[in-house]
Formats: sequence, structure tokens, C-alpha cells
Amino acid sequence: MMIRVIIERHIADDLAEHYEKAARNTLQKAMQAHGFISGESLKNSNNHNHRFIMANFRTLQDWQRWFSSEERKEIMEAIMPMLETDEKITVLEH
Repeated sequence: MMIRVIIERHIADDLAEHYEKAARNTLQKAMQAHGFISGESLKNSNNHNHRFIMANFRTLQDWQRWFSSEERKEIMEAIMPMLETDEKITVLEH
């Protein structure tokens, strides 16, 4: 059963450009993850520092494997200092 993961992030002021580069890198790496189907990055039209990443994975286990991978942990070490708050993750299923 496919799942959709919504990752919500609030980027600190003046760091959007750096965040964009890191987010693209994250998506490129996620695309290689086992079970990854598709993903997209969206921004709130009223607040460009409020971002959403939507990712589709084949199974919950595939998402959990990617979430706890060393690769994602390394990427998040670069992204976390750019965020005003911790990212919020919601996993949805059909």
C-alpha cells in the first residue's frame, strides 16, 4: 500500500537560497532510496519560508528505512540549522 509523507518546515529568514540547494540535494538522494515513488516541494503562497515536501513511498517500511538512513541524517545535519523549528512529519495512507 503506497504512503504519502508530508514534511513541513519553517525556514529562517534569509536562508531560503541555501535551503533550496540543500532541499534539491535531499530530493536527489531520496529518489535513489528503495521504494521511493515521487516527490515535490511546495511553498506557502502567503509565507515563502513555510515549506512542504510531499513524498510518495511504496510502503511505510521503505519510508522508515529512508528516514533512519545515514544519508538522510547527514543531509538533515545541513538543513536543521536553517529551520526555525523542528520539521513536522505526517505519514498518510490510503
